[in-house]
Amino acid sequence: MTEVRSRMDAPLHWQRTPVLATALAGAVLLAGAGLVLGRPDVIATGLPLALAGFWALLRPPRAPAVRIELGLHGDAEAGTVPGRIDVDGTAEWIQLAVDQGGERTGALETGPGRVATTRTRILHSGPGEALAATARALQHDGAWVSTVTPRVAAVWNAAPAARRVAELPLSPRLVGLHGGHAGRRGGAGGDFRDIHPFAPGDELRRVDWRATARMARRPGDLLVRRTDALSDSAVVVALDAADDLGAVVATWGSGATARSGPTSMDLGREAALSIAESAIDAGDRVAFHVLTPGGPSLRSGSGARHLERLRGVVAGVGADGGATRYRRTPPVPPGSIVFVLSTFFDGAAGDLALRWSAGGQAVVAVDVLPQPQTQRLTAVQNLAMRTLLLERAGVLEDLRGADVEVVAWASDDAVTALRIAARRARRDRGRGPRR
Repeated sequence: MTEVRSRMDAPLHWQRTPVLATALAGAVLLAGAGLVLGRPDVIATGLPLALAGFWALLRPPRAPAVRIELGLHGDAEAGTVPGRIDVDGTAEWIQLAVDQGGERTGALETGPGRVATTRTRILHSGPGEALAATARALQHDGAWVSTVTPRVAAVWNAAPAARRVAELPLSPRLVGLHGGHAGRRGGAGGDFRDIHPFAPGDELRRVDWRATARMARRPGDLLVRRTDALSDSAVVVALDAADDLGAVVATWGSGATARSGPTSMDLGREAALSIAESAIDAGDRVAFHVLTPGGPSLRSGSGARHLERLRGVVAGVGADGGATRYRRTPPVPPGSIVFVLSTFFDGAAGDLALRWSAGGQAVVAVDVLPQPQTQRLTAVQNLAMRTLLLERAGVLEDLRGADVEVVAWASDDAVTALRIAARRARRDRGRGPRR
């Protein structure tokens, strides 16, 4: 079970409320009315009110601080995160203002030592503020109130859902003597390679007795059956986190992701995890890099533990939001296949893809821009959008011209396009000479 906690001990600074003035004014009015009307019972009614007011005035609160602890638990159904708010302190009463998903959702009053439970709906994958709270304390029946405490928030890294990708393009040069792909060098486990005379280093269990009896030229000659080695593909997933653009074009640049629909970062995280899962299931080694300056990286690895580490890193990747065109160039081993995940708006990620392709790497450009929805756009905004999309189309056309596979992840045919690219790459690799 995944759990996130955030805690704050806030000092309390007290101030008087209108309750004191109201109590003293009420006592004075009752006393005056009693004197005018000659009613001692009316004067006696206002006496406890006056005493309570003076007692609250002369005894300011001594509660020094209030503690707020937020907890999020990741064992809920998909799309929601349950949480709890623990409040403690020595104040008589505490008022809480609760924000969920970055928006104010309610207020409640509770006493120290009490627990409030919440359930937050998660709209997007990646890091996001799931729960936040501010508090103020009340003392002496509301005669004193504290200033509002600083805001305490708990951030939840929501892992994206992954598509099932049956087949991926392979790197141009398979490495290693183990894996799930038939390589082009001699070894064990792969497809039939040839029949060859026995040589030092060959295993006796590889001797093909039928071929020896049929094809041996001299008595004592042995023939062995050789196979190709099973090798693995070096996969690099490079995610461009410079932009986070929603399907609703009217929200671009506003940061309002609550009504933006799926965003490019949602699709990018989903594509990264889907590609990594497919590659690791096939026995390949996967490295992950975020192209923005200072972005996280995960070294090449394989296996279930590496996949869990990668899932956590991908879930923690948020949009960089910087205006720089610079993209970090991560290290890519020779002979790798690089999946570049980007919206390809400013062309920086496209330049990296072209550079890697020119260096001999196999490159697949995965377009993670959602299908644009153009409702509520003015004529000027519509013209600006069309201009941006035309510039982006030019970047994608340059990639195709350099024999870089381009796959639109927002399309329903993205998995099919990857499978077609994998078969095309396998056919082209099979034409090359064997080593």
